Amino acid sequence: MAINSEALRLLLAVIDEGSFSAAARTLHRVPSAVSMAIGQMEAELDLQLFERCGREARPTAAARALEAQARQITHQMAQFNAHALQLHQGLESRLTLAVAPELLSATWSAPLAELAKAYPTLEVEVRSAPQADALAMLHAGEAQLAIVFERPTMDEREDFDELASETLVAVIAPTHPILAQCNGRLCADDLALLRQIVVASHSAESAAPRVLLSRQHWLTDSHLATLSLVQAGLGWAYLPQNLVHPLVASGSLQVIVFEHMSNQLRLWVDVVWSRQRPLGLGAQRYLTLLREGSLHWQEVEK
Repeated sequence: MAINSEALRLLLAVIDEGSFSAAARTLHRVPSAVSMAIGQMEAELDLQLFERCGREARPTAAARALEAQARQITHQMAQFNAHALQLHQGLESRLTLAVAPELLSATWSAPLAELAKAYPTLEVEVRSAPQADALAMLHAGEAQLAIVFERPTMDEREDFDELASETLVAVIAPTHPILAQCNGRLCADDLALLRQIVVASHSAESAAPRVLLSRQHWLTDSHLATLSLVQAGLGWAYLPQNLVHPLVASGSLQVIVFEHMSNQLRLWVDVVWSRQRPLGLGAQRYLTLLREGSLHWQEVEK
């Protein structure tokens, strides 16, 4: 008799139940079949696994020594079988999310924790990319879902759900000379001449809508790089409010006060997927979690 997953299942059932008859009831077998299978296993291993004491079957030291590994193997086999079934039912081998950098500070990871419980063997990859790049990854099949800001125009290749909104606030280094020149309040002419640091791909026009106010732009591919340039006094930027709030509170950043306009932008946040490719079970479950309200966007309201 080869030692296989079924033999290990029998071994553990007898250890757990304390007798061949109780193990047989648990496994829906006849006691004689369980007793014979254990005897064959002992012969195969040349080890006594149980002491027969009347109706009881007490595990020997050898059985106890093998127990932990037997449980590990049976658990792994159960995971293997479950994963194979899920793949058959449409589970993707990997779920890739493309997230706009400004949204990385939002707590979208909560539904991923629930997803990991539902599909523990599913590999998940989270990639940060400027909005245009995130959507390009989606259309190229390199990502199944993209979490991005609202788009100015509809793309018939896309479907989406609106999740929530994110507030971007205009900030600048408190030592920037423009603040002294304009007495702390910037008008439209001041803003047009002031360098703006923008998270964008290839060109400033690929930035999130409505964020371009200055004539001169420096581009980055992450909000952390943008933040570093702003703190160095090289320009101003719109950045997520919950990201800059502690820096404003500490005095290392200053919120810009604009004349005749708000210094905040509230942009809608969408999860986007391609209509040209069916979503796997993991992506579908993640979308369900979002729709059920598992995603809580944390914003600091001031």
